[in-house]
Amino acid sequence: MHMSRDIILEKRLSFSSIHLQASRMGGDYHILLWGGDRPHIGCTVLSVPRPSLTGDGSVSVTSSVLNVTGHKDEQICRFLAEEVAARKRAVVVCTGGFHYDGITPAQIREVVDGVKEMAAGLAI
Repeated sequence: MHMSRDIILEKRLSFSSIHLQASRMGGDYHILLWGGDRPHIGCTVLSVPRPSLTGDGSVSVTSSVLNVTGHKDEQICRFLAEEVAARKRAVVVCTGGFHYDGITPAQIREVVDGVKEMAAGLAI
């Protein structure tokens, strides 16, 4: 089985930072995402690419999600898993959690935007 070198990225935010580690396992990918003041596992997303139901030849993704009760990490983990699965046409698992005590709606947007920026720059 082919195992490539891990890619590790960090995105500094105005109030914290986000970390991402991506590994290739054969033709598949595993992404770990963490940050804030209490990194944890809050969610795991498994994304599988498939032909779009539109019939136009584009790629869509079907995802399965496991959330730890009370955690809100699905948005960022799902985005990463689905983005990479569609782009690489590969099975992707993204596991992670970001927690920051007293986080504001503006800071949540900053986290989401930071994850999107990291995904765009993820050269795997």
